[in-house]
Amino acid sequence: MLSTVARMIDQIQFETRDSRDWTGISAIEPKVVEALQLTPRVAFVPDECAHLAYANQPLPVGFGQTISQPFIVALMTQLLLPQENDTILEIGTGSGYQAAVLARLVRRVITVEIVAALAVRAAKTLAALGVSNVEVHAGDGYGGWPESAPYDGIIVTACAKAIPQPLLDQLKPGGRMVIPIGTAYGSQDLRLVEKSAGGAVSSREVLPVAFVPFTRSSV
Repeated sequence: MLSTVARMIDQIQFETRDSRDWTGISAIEPKVVEALQLTPRVAFVPDECAHLAYANQPLPVGFGQTISQPFIVALMTQLLLPQENDTILEIGTGSGYQAAVLARLVRRVITVEIVAALAVRAAKTLAALGVSNVEVHAGDGYGGWPESAPYDGIIVTACAKAIPQPLLDQLKPGGRMVIPIGTAYGSQDLRLVEKSAGGAVSSREVLPVAFVPFTRSSV
């Protein structure tokens, strides 16, 4: 009998194959699969959802936020093409799960969460798991985190109406950004944004998605 983690990976790979006409990706690569296998998703979900921790579905984590569906985590991670010496910026820490997966693949992850209580909780969860290369910050992610810029990759886990200019500015030439763009609870597309070595920006729609809205601090 397959373990719960193995079933999750099978479901991710099935959905990856099923969506390849949109994404151009036929399989999640081995190093991303390994990161997913080694990251205990159950540690990032509320106790009442523990029995669903490895189901291929999003789950609530409080404050109106969710932990993304494992397939979406896998897809977004692969789209970044993470390398071991990369520094990655994440906007929307949530439970900390996406950051924990990335932490196994890159040198450093900077993650910003607008809900301070979630940032504190995620930092505690990551510390308890011994994840030492993730820095969790509470703040408005629209402005990115300029103190550690530029970034090899940027991942955004909430839907924005448009790509925030500060994030483009903080992306290295040759870097990639993965971000959902659209309307809150309406039509949304996951986009892959690439900045050329010369600084030119291009983007393509990857897949229809459904994310919680990108929120900002009141001005």
